[in-house]
Amino acid sequence: MADYDYGLPERAVAQEPVEPRDAARLLVALAADGSTEHRHVRDLPDLLGPGDLLVVNDTRVLPARLRLAKDTGAAAEVLLLEAVPGEPDRWEALVRPSRRLPPGTVLRAPTGEELVEVGERSGEGGMRRVRLLADPWAFGQVPLPPYLHGPLPDPERYQTVYANRPASVAAPTAGLHLTDAVLRRCRDRGIALAAVELVVGLDTFRPVTVEDPADHVIHTEAYRVPAPTWEACRATAAAGGRVVAVGTTTVRALESVAGTGRLAGRTDLFVRPGHRFQVVDMLLTNFHLPRSTLLLLVEALAGERWRELYCTALAQGYRFLSFGDAMLVANRERQR
Repeated sequence: MADYDYGLPERAVAQEPVEPRDAARLLVALAADGSTEHRHVRDLPDLLGPGDLLVVNDTRVLPARLRLAKDTGAAAEVLLLEAVPGEPDRWEALVRPSRRLPPGTVLRAPTGEELVEVGERSGEGGMRRVRLLADPWAFGQVPLPPYLHGPLPDPERYQTVYANRPASVAAPTAGLHLTDAVLRRCRDRGIALAAVELVVGLDTFRPVTVEDPADHVIHTEAYRVPAPTWEACRATAAAGGRVVAVGTTTVRALESVAGTGRLAGRTDLFVRPGHRFQVVDMLLTNFHLPRSTLLLLVEALAGERWRELYCTALAQGYRFLSFGDAMLVANRERQR
């Protein structure tokens, strides 16, 4: 994993989104000769062409961060991660301070209403199973990554414009740059649009702590690829068009179907160097944390030149991580 480390200065981490969304800068690396262009996300329709297919992850971020209190008044926080299958009132959650909240502790909303009962430990790092005593969503906040230090005045800015079913605890951040106008221009140019759902969990953004990526235990995430989306991918490939994935989560959903034949389920697919891509021709993605699984995915697609691209982005003042800029890269095996 030392090969996937790089110096990320604090000044390069975007603390707020650019306005408008599609004004984000776009580092374009599509040419087979290795040349790059400096564009903006608003130029995306001009970089694609008729017959291409743009695939997005339309999951919506839940207001899953609950700031609660014990009966004593002591503060506590619960981050709801995922409902227990078949038990909608029971969730896997991060609970803090976990050591001071024994099983059976009831936590109250700011209104005084009993909201969460803390259960047994279910994993490391404060993971607990909790029971919902009332509807929590009116009291929740959208959970932002820990490297974002200030509040977000408009929570919708951490949602994509096409967000659909609330399910995730983190945004599919590459899609945050897209606007209705950009998507409309894509359609007008004959670029088809399709959606998948992959429920984004916090582990997506956690650094890998082992030295050998082969020793990393990848998290599982729920995904769903509608049959029309899958058919559109197959038809695009057959007609010579390109499947353009918006974000690493979209890559994971599409390649999971290709590998298993299942349009829905849970995936533990770990896309890293050596993966043979069966669907994705191009990737629109943000700039990711050092030592993350997302960097391994980018190298699997684009090759070792990701390091050169990241050096260029840092030298040229691109903004990194969730609210940062983006790059558009081609599958190295399918460059034209």
